[in-house]
Amino acid sequence: MRRLPPLAALRAFEAAARHLSFKRAADELAVTPTAVSHQVRLLEDTLGQRLFERRTRRVVLTSAGAMLYAPLRNSFESMSEAVERARAIKTPDVVTLTATMAFTSKWLVPRVVAFRTRFPDINLRLLASDDVLDLRAGGADIAVRYGGGTYPGCWSQLLFQGAFAPVCSPRLNICGPADLERHTLIHSEWRHVDERTPVWPRWYAEAGIPYRRSGNEIVFSDETHAIQAAVAGQGIALVSLALVADEFKTGALVLPFGPALEGHGFHVVIAESRIDDGNVVAVREWLASEAETFRAAAPDAGS
Repeated sequence: MRRLPPLAALRAFEAAARHLSFKRAADELAVTPTAVSHQVRLLEDTLGQRLFERRTRRVVLTSAGAMLYAPLRNSFESMSEAVERARAIKTPDVVTLTATMAFTSKWLVPRVVAFRTRFPDINLRLLASDDVLDLRAGGADIAVRYGGGTYPGCWSQLLFQGAFAPVCSPRLNICGPADLERHTLIHSEWRHVDERTPVWPRWYAEAGIPYRRSGNEIVFSDETHAIQAAVAGQGIALVSLALVADEFKTGALVLPFGPALEGHGFHVVIAESRIDDGNVVAVREWLASEAETFRAAAPDAGS
């Protein structure tokens, strides 16, 4: 264990030795000359050595003081340089992006690598929550929300329109709507239901097929679980095509037929107080770019 005198005493001695003046040392340290003298006396008592010869209007280092001063001066200079180097290190800025659990897992996470490559100085924090966080209160910096696009106190921009269609594992060998009768329908629960909610009765109506189902259905509270069930071959799921792009690429899911149901839009949302924040703008532009790429590659669900 190091046995060192108090740092304040060492600091006062180093300044006094460098200036050969208690007054100028006091000016540098923003204390009184008496305080400097007291710290130096404390150090001398600790060491059992006189460090200065007090003369009229000046002080002179003793041999013990000179021996102590040189390495102490170098140590304080090294400490100062280390502090400046640490201060100069730029800590990446953090931007919190919130979206639903399903959208975060299936759409945002696969694209994060592209964001890090494009903006290495911004740490993107994904906050997955099905609760609508208050952006104006600082719950997050930016959000992707599914809805009508009007959010009080916030600026919003449409990323892409929601489209929902039946998807299933190719192992089910489904060729047309008539095959629905012999398979399980997979549902996702919706907190808010309106005329655009993508539910099976609406799909049947738009397909022109009577909806006469009773039993043989599964309901999930999370759309991600509905997708997983479809991949496992447990039935046919009516899900957002934005969330199954990877499953289409790998062949884990197929789009056997239409029509696709038009839902609400996926919007990027920012509190009005943050719309000019440079880091938030960077995330917004990245989302818009990824959405444009997605729209260009989106599958056609037919009619």
